[in-house]
Amino acid sequence: MRIHDVAIVGMGAMGSAALYALARRGRRVIGFDRFEPGHSRSSSFGESRIIRLAYYEDPSYVPLLRGAYRAWRDLESATGETVMTVTGIVEAGTPGAALVQGTLQSARAHGLAHEILTARQVEARFPAFTLPADWDCVYQPDGGVLLPEKAIRLFVTAAQRHAAETRPNTPVRAVVPFADHVRISLEGGTTIDAGTAIVAPGPWVRDLAPDLGSCLQLTRQPLLWFSPIDDALVRPDRMPVFFLQSAEAMTYGLPDICGSGVKAGSHLSGGALASADEDRDAVSADEKRALREILRRYVPAAAGEVRRTSLCVYTRSPDQHFVLGPHPEAPRIILASPCSGHGFKFASIFGEILADLATDGHSAWPIGLFSPDRLLGGVVQRW
Repeated sequence: MRIHDVAIVGMGAMGSAALYALARRGRRVIGFDRFEPGHSRSSSFGESRIIRLAYYEDPSYVPLLRGAYRAWRDLESATGETVMTVTGIVEAGTPGAALVQGTLQSARAHGLAHEILTARQVEARFPAFTLPADWDCVYQPDGGVLLPEKAIRLFVTAAQRHAAETRPNTPVRAVVPFADHVRISLEGGTTIDAGTAIVAPGPWVRDLAPDLGSCLQLTRQPLLWFSPIDDALVRPDRMPVFFLQSAEAMTYGLPDICGSGVKAGSHLSGGALASADEDRDAVSADEKRALREILRRYVPAAAGEVRRTSLCVYTRSPDQHFVLGPHPEAPRIILASPCSGHGFKFASIFGEILADLATDGHSAWPIGLFSPDRLLGGVVQRW
């Protein structure tokens, strides 16, 4: 006898949001995670994430982002907590930088608020920055900061209040189609049956959906927090989020919103990982030195000593877009990975979309870009 309408494997960004969306709709939903949600080996770990509306990666993301902003505010209203702070975002780079040009294309296509600024205008408005005079710069007033661990905790606890069942510290060994439903195999031999399953395990997708996993790459991503040189200039009311494309790097950073310093990192790979469980080398002295040098050049007010470091992992698709949709050979299994290093901001709306897919088999939201078929066409899964 089927007990659960939907089982969710992974209660990180996408899974916790889907748990909440399904529980709010009155569905019998159960969520599993191999650790505690928001754990330190997840792709959502690290205190803060950037949200931005005009999207250099592809203009087709913008309708989803509009939905995400609305859904984050809905979560805040439902819980009485704050998870999103709008600071604005400066995106800047060498002349013709794809980052800036892509953002401008996206902003113009969707009529989004933005300003084209010179480097000197950026510095006058936000004195934390010192940018090369020939750089292209664009400012979006809607950019800001999300608090990922807090958001995941709020999704999970709010879902529990709506009668969702959760099982943290419960590794899932397999998710397979079984007759007219899905069977979840847990460590130790226990099985759980559900009408549909949402597989959202972050980098562990390679273990649970090996056909998809064979198309993906895991990369180690160092995170660093810097002591400010000038505290007043790096607070969220004085310094926006930033994303910089120099000749040698793609660097992002966030103001000192949590009192822990200015967080910065590279969007480029910090080295490939063979598996999600592989030991991740600590942030090296060379990595600290290189990132601090970039801050010294372009954000000198933030370029103090390294205060602390951490690591997260990107699960990257070949085209850097997400994977979101039913498995082509088993439509009761909904795939929700990878995020390719830019997915957390979408979690709030993807939770609603995953709930649509798991209960109705389709969603009205524009997610064709993320279809699993583009990677799994011709690949046969051996269940």
